[in-house]
Amino acid sequence: MCFCGRHNRQEGQFLKKTAIAVAGLYYSEGTMASTNRKGVFQLTKYVVKRILLAIVTILIVCGITFFAMNAIPGGPFDGEKAVSPEVKAALEKRYNLDKPIPEQFVIYMNNLLHGDFGISTKTGRDIKTLIFESFRVSAKLGGMAILVALALGLVFGLAALTRNKLPDRLIIFFSTLFTSLPSFVFATLLLLVFCVQLKWIPVWDANHQNYILPVIALAAYPMAYITRLTKTSMLDVMGQDYVRTARAKGVARWKVIFKHTLRNALIPVITYVGPMTASILTGSLVVEKIFTIGGLGAKFVDGITNRDYPMIMGTTIFLAVLMVTMNLVTDIVYKLVDPRIKLD
Repeated sequence: MCFCGRHNRQEGQFLKKTAIAVAGLYYSEGTMASTNRKGVFQLTKYVVKRILLAIVTILIVCGITFFAMNAIPGGPFDGEKAVSPEVKAALEKRYNLDKPIPEQFVIYMNNLLHGDFGISTKTGRDIKTLIFESFRVSAKLGGMAILVALALGLVFGLAALTRNKLPDRLIIFFSTLFTSLPSFVFATLLLLVFCVQLKWIPVWDANHQNYILPVIALAAYPMAYITRLTKTSMLDVMGQDYVRTARAKGVARWKVIFKHTLRNALIPVITYVGPMTASILTGSLVVEKIFTIGGLGAKFVDGITNRDYPMIMGTTIFLAVLMVTMNLVTDIVYKLVDPRIKLD
């Protein structure tokens, strides 16, 4: 009888512990699900907030560009030769340039909301078509420059961990040089040396679309910046307590670098990738002009030179949208890489 009672008590305690464990498991799963839902809600709220701010930013860019463009004396048809006043008045009426500037802005924004970027005053072609055709060239050039800058920047940044040795000194020297050298100066030097003097690489034309020199000219500065950023971040992370503990336990150096430090050290690099991508895609204006590449940058420069108002507005809005989008994507990736970061 005593044996049966003791057995029942043990069985009851076992069932009680099992029930507590199951309840704790359900509670932890519920808490985790609630936390995940809260994180998704915060991320969605942040994205919606940034999209609304992006719309406001683009509207401000449109207004500043439009009114600053019209504040400059002259017009798109003032430089035309042998244009009678009647023809000029007809052209201005066609492009709504005969109306007051505030009314022109309202008409342009109304057309823009309907997807109409206007017609070029120089070529007569649709601006949206011109932008997408030329951006394919700029995107290909910029994409290759971004990959080169990221790959070489990370490799050289890790190689610079050999402090006070020859590789480290060479990397510091060239990264400082490329950081301080403007891209248009570097592009001109590459063109003079390799195309004109040595004749190793043909000049860009319809038959020889060689991307080597333009990619090098565009990738030099971001590559140098990523190199310095990676080296500084790696040295800072390697001084943390958990890294010193791992090294004290005898963990291999390569394992410490790639498993314990690289992920945290890449956070500043990820922060820079978004603005870098936008700056390469939008900042290739002069490089494209130097190498006579018919990309979006060359079209934008030609639009400014020819006072092509629809082309200037269309490319400015497109580049502003690109810049805002890349910054938003960077912030989201930043949060995914390091969940500790709060999106406000």
